[in-house]
Amino acid sequence: MNNIRIAIDGPSGAGKSTLAQAAAAALGYIYVDTGAIYRTIGLHIWKSGVDPADTEAVIAELPGLRIELHYEDGQQRMLLNGQDVTEEIRLPEVSQYTSAVSAIPAVRTFLLEMQRELARTQSVIMDGRDIGTVVLPDAEVKIFLTASTQARAERRMLELARRGTPQDYENVLKEIEERDWRDTHRDAAPLQQAADAILLDTTALDFQESLDVLLKIVQERGRT
Repeated sequence: MNNIRIAIDGPSGAGKSTLAQAAAAALGYIYVDTGAIYRTIGLHIWKSGVDPADTEAVIAELPGLRIELHYEDGQQRMLLNGQDVTEEIRLPEVSQYTSAVSAIPAVRTFLLEMQRELARTQSVIMDGRDIGTVVLPDAEVKIFLTASTQARAERRMLELARRGTPQDYENVLKEIEERDWRDTHRDAAPLQQAADAILLDTTALDFQESLDVLLKIVQERGRT
């Protein structure tokens, strides 16, 4: 059977990672969280004290980075220069750095081949913001996953609370709105729905309902 590539794009807080991971488990595919890869670079820039707005300084850091993906019990783990940073990359402080560095074309080029290689030898579900438009433009199934900004802010609040880093609703909502603007207005691979992607709005759906619809989309395309 040929390898199948499923591309899931969408804005911050839409639930791409949790849904894609659950779908991958149900289908027996490898899940690739590309956001975690960019967060790994954002973490490095943050910890290095480099100004994320200083494009040349950020680019100068890239040759010294060794970014690896490992899987333990089906869970994606991120390694930065040999160190597991899977939990660290989720710190709230890393989000702004990630958004800034991911807008730099050289950073996206640096990671592009790495992402494509992951999809060459195995069936994958890959989520991000430019998977269906740039990384895997010929993916067999493309889904644009979204929800209202209010719903995404509420979900993000719950996620942060579970991780022990709670924030109030207004701050989370503002951060999501600002992230949406940056992601859709950046010059390098801006967030947009691919012309052949199916729109999945989960505003009124709970997790299981969203997963059921996602799997139905895959099944209806006859790619399982």
